[in-house]
Amino acid sequence: MNTPARKSRRRSALAAALAAVLVSSGCGTLLSPAGGTVTLKLVAADYGDSEATSSSHYWDELVRRFESADPSIKVSVEVVDWNDIDDRVAELIAKGDTPDLVETGGFADQVAAGRLYPVGDVLSIDTQANLIDAFAKAGQVVGSQYGIPFAASTRAFFYNKDIFAKAGITQPPATWEDLRKDAVQIHSRVPGVLPYALPLGPEEAQAESMMWTMSGGGGLSDSAGNYSIDSEQNRATFAWLRTSLVDAHLTYPDPGSVDRKTAFADFAAGRVAMLNGHPSLMQKANAADLEYGTAPIPRKNAQDKVGTLGVADWMMAFKANGHRTQIKKFLSFVYRKENTLKFDEIYNLLPVTQDTRDEMTGSGMREDLKSFLATLPSASFYPVGDPSWEKVSAMIKKSIGGAVRDGGDQVLATLQKSAAEAAAQAHH
Repeated sequence: MNTPARKSRRRSALAAALAAVLVSSGCGTLLSPAGGTVTLKLVAADYGDSEATSSSHYWDELVRRFESADPSIKVSVEVVDWNDIDDRVAELIAKGDTPDLVETGGFADQVAAGRLYPVGDVLSIDTQANLIDAFAKAGQVVGSQYGIPFAASTRAFFYNKDIFAKAGITQPPATWEDLRKDAVQIHSRVPGVLPYALPLGPEEAQAESMMWTMSGGGGLSDSAGNYSIDSEQNRATFAWLRTSLVDAHLTYPDPGSVDRKTAFADFAAGRVAMLNGHPSLMQKANAADLEYGTAPIPRKNAQDKVGTLGVADWMMAFKANGHRTQIKKFLSFVYRKENTLKFDEIYNLLPVTQDTRDEMTGSGMREDLKSFLATLPSASFYPVGDPSWEKVSAMIKKSIGGAVRDGGDQVLATLQKSAAEAAAQAHH
């Protein structure tokens, strides 16, 4: 199939062939950094789920407009499936064909390898100032920012309005105790419905566990960036989940075997009354013609001020080719409001820039995202700046479901020990 990504690669190959001809004929000035054409290589993750929705369409159109405005810089884009992009980038680096820009899910490993420009080198002052502060801070490693947020998602509490009405519940729960009481009421009054979905299976257990530990006054790491999986607060959180929801048969019998996609599908099908979700769940619910509402995630104590989980995807700029000036020009264009707004609208994502957030909230066109947009400035993130996080995240996905069964404290203790060892190894 002649995909846009392949067309981009073909254009890159043709450009390289033309350059070779020009150099051999003595016309190499076209490629001179002093005033000729420079080609940037961007490798970007694909947010679409088919050829028709591939991100390659967005990038091709953006690059066409950029090149028209600045013909001295060409941009070759390769769009890669999420499952393959990290391997593809590693392959390119290994063979000496390092990209100038990569847009994917993390950046800490490239920082540890010394490959990236700091953000101050490749973003204009205006672009830096426009980044939502919580996201800019999440892109830091030891106080210096290397990760440039590109797209974001936060989490909110979803509830089925029809099920709530049948159970006689008039408003979403604000606290854990409210949630427990509502779950008991749904269980007794609406047969065949799972009151609360608790997906702690390997697909995204790190997200569900972080949301719950945050709402209980803990988290997966502390303010200094050290892993705090086995904290007193987290032990209390998982003990509450075990006794109040799992043992009371108000959620799945074995949450550790249930993935997020299963919980989302059950909610969209009307089989689940309540769960934590992100904006893509709205698309599934709307497609199923489901009456649902969103609200802040319930917290342990009503008086506690708890932020929500924020997840960002990242742009990073590589030093290998020395194209700092050209990268800066291109990124200034990428982060213009009309461009970021278009990408976020296409894929139902949340903005990482203040002007785009203002546009979304002020226009009144995205009332469905109101709960998510309101929490953006106070969002908390995984410790993505720690090079051990990917390994620790995989550990959490694999085993933290056991923390809501008997012996859960030992599960947390084992995870804490393994996480500390992974961090120590990564920092050597």
